[in-house]
Amino acid sequence: MFKLAFSANAFRHYTLKETIGILAEIGYEGIEIMADVPHAYPPHLRNEDKEEIRQALAENNLSVSNINAFTMHAEGDTWHPSWIERDPLLRERRIQHTLSCIDLAADLGAPSISTEPGGPLEGMDTDAAVSLFCQELNLVEERARDRGVQVLIEPEPGLLVENSRQFRKLFQFLDPDVFGLNFDIGHFYCVGEDPAFLVNDLAPFTAHFHLEDIASSRKHHHLMPGQGAVDLDGVLGEIRDSGFEGFVTVELYPYEDQAVKAAQQAFEYLLHWIKSLESQKHAD
Repeated sequence: MFKLAFSANAFRHYTLKETIGILAEIGYEGIEIMADVPHAYPPHLRNEDKEEIRQALAENNLSVSNINAFTMHAEGDTWHPSWIERDPLLRERRIQHTLSCIDLAADLGAPSISTEPGGPLEGMDTDAAVSLFCQELNLVEERARDRGVQVLIEPEPGLLVENSRQFRKLFQFLDPDVFGLNFDIGHFYCVGEDPAFLVNDLAPFTAHFHLEDIASSRKHHHLMPGQGAVDLDGVLGEIRDSGFEGFVTVELYPYEDQAVKAAQQAFEYLLHWIKSLESQKHAD
């Protein structure tokens, strides 16, 4: 059975240590740590800071589900610097950030980091962008292999890789022992795909899930589970049936002004689903 985690990127008004305590008290087994301001941007972390994070995790019996290395607000914005910037100096900043996040994941016992799927094309030829993305990913492959950390690509609407077909095309050029998929349920729904169907289809690549709901308009805006149109019951059932034992991480960053409430309500929604499943088993 999969495990439940919550992404700290909804808790920007709290310290990381406070967030760890809150999520553990709610009942989550894991936390996705944001490798960005204000929580765990690698250049801002001293060895003592990392030790404090490890202690807080241990004291609260919380695991790190994933290091979210997608955004770089400390240096740019949600998508920049990207892997496919025309300026090689900007690409180098993304590479160095990713290398630092790999080290952070290893230091905190996280199995993976997630990163953006190339970035915004901004007029670049798609094939050229894919080639450039693969070229840049190759520069972090050795570090990831040496540190035992998987680098997960997260398809996102509007970026170079936004759907399962594009992901498969990209992945044929990558080492499956090092790279994988961060399966964002809502993102696939946004681009017109059926996340429930894709669970099994993409199972060989998937190492971590992001969960949120999306409105029927398919607009890319993360909603509380149960408040949108995604068939989350169907998706969760497919994840369960697939035998996936890793983390499903709830990602609700738009709710930073009510982060605790959002984390609590999402947990109650998922716990209700799990209890319903257990009741069905007993009935059978």
